[in-house]
Amino acid sequence: MKSFEETFTYDDVLLVPLLSDIRPRQTDVSTQFSRRIRLKAPLVSAPMDTVTEAPLAIALALEGGMGIIHKNMSLEKQAEEVEKVKRFENGFIEDPVVVTPEQKIADVYATKEQKGFSNIPVVDAKRKLVGIITELDYSVPEDLQVPVKFKMRILKEIMTAKKGITLEQANKIIKRERIAVLPVIDSSGILISIVTRKDLEKNVFYPNASKNEQKQLRVGAAVSVGTEALERTRLLAEAGVDAIVIDVAHGHSRGVIETIRLLKKERSLKAIDIVAGNIATAEGCRALIAAGADAVKVGVGPGSICTTRVVAGIGVPQLSAVLDAARGRGKSVVPIIADGGIKYSGDIVKALAGGAQTIMIGSLFAGTDEAPGEIEYHEGQMYKSYRGMGSREAMPFGSKDRYGQADAKKSSELIPEGVSGRVRYKGPVAKHIRQLIGGIRAGFAYIGAANINDLQRKAQFIRISDSAKRESHPYNISITKEAPNYPL
Repeated sequence: MKSFEETFTYDDVLLVPLLSDIRPRQTDVSTQFSRRIRLKAPLVSAPMDTVTEAPLAIALALEGGMGIIHKNMSLEKQAEEVEKVKRFENGFIEDPVVVTPEQKIADVYATKEQKGFSNIPVVDAKRKLVGIITELDYSVPEDLQVPVKFKMRILKEIMTAKKGITLEQANKIIKRERIAVLPVIDSSGILISIVTRKDLEKNVFYPNASKNEQKQLRVGAAVSVGTEALERTRLLAEAGVDAIVIDVAHGHSRGVIETIRLLKKERSLKAIDIVAGNIATAEGCRALIAAGADAVKVGVGPGSICTTRVVAGIGVPQLSAVLDAARGRGKSVVPIIADGGIKYSGDIVKALAGGAQTIMIGSLFAGTDEAPGEIEYHEGQMYKSYRGMGSREAMPFGSKDRYGQADAKKSSELIPEGVSGRVRYKGPVAKHIRQLIGGIRAGFAYIGAANINDLQRKAQFIRISDSAKRESHPYNISITKEAPNYPL
């Protein structure tokens, strides 16, 4: 029988402050997500059905991170979510949302509420531009049943541009004419694309946005294993996905290794990085790198909604898992993604110091405006649902194969490894992302680390006692105002 090893999670340790001449704003938090994908911020959202679809992936990419679209949906719907991210900030928005003259203002209003578009082109049956409808052209609820044609601005009243115009030229027109949207049409009047003022503003306000060579926002998507993964990945590749994440609870398995090799052999996927996990040991990390993984995801059971460790008795405390994976990686340049167990920004600093290049987050992003799900009210407080992909509620929608239970025919046959619940409503995710990044920068500055490599070279961990853990949090006070980075 092996002797017991001492293992640690983030709460068990602190980092020692060192001599520093670096201020937080001087630090560089950019990193490698995978072999070929570099991010301005080391934050990635978890592929969970109560965390990441297009809205959150967009918001995170604008702040320098990247979202991973979950797979609890049809492959067509998942590809559609990827396409939404790709279309969001593409300069020219191709295939924009449109309405017809015969549709009701109620349809326009619904589109505005659901998708956030307040300036919508109006086209005929042949997709010929006939006008535009804006939120200033109608009133709610009086006009809801009025046809669009009676409220829209007709073609001769709006500014348009011809196909072939450059983005720079389009931007000049928008500024000069003080308009919100510029439709681009071909010689027959068919709507080709639109350029919006909001996209101009995004380029100003989001200088760290994660973009590919085509200036599209970056996005990843989760798949399972085997031939189903290949079919799904092919469609996601057509949609423009930047990275595929083979997302399985036990990544150190033949199924994952063979799926990495299968995807790597596919010629149409050569430009897409393949991420694989989850593992929790040096051996697991080495095995996935040897199979060809472009990044390795670490974490078995650390998530706030995960019960794998108590149901199966399996797992490794997360900081030790990250440290062990980094050791197993050796001199390889394949990045490590620390997935789960993050409660505060300080945990992110510890994970990066332990050898991770990026951090995957679920619970901290759940409950935000951009996370899937409706707001619920309970005892006067606002909440949104949050559940583990191993919960009985999530597994029937596509994640049961993540836990090796694809052959379960009935819900009663499923052995859950997660729970379902709710988290407090948190508002826009951007403010939480910025708080996390600010905490990361502060951690770097305390150690005198200019960047992640510097942090990993200088970091000194110390183990702390239970008393020290209590001392690390506020005490002897009734907190009356919640700090944005310290939830009560």
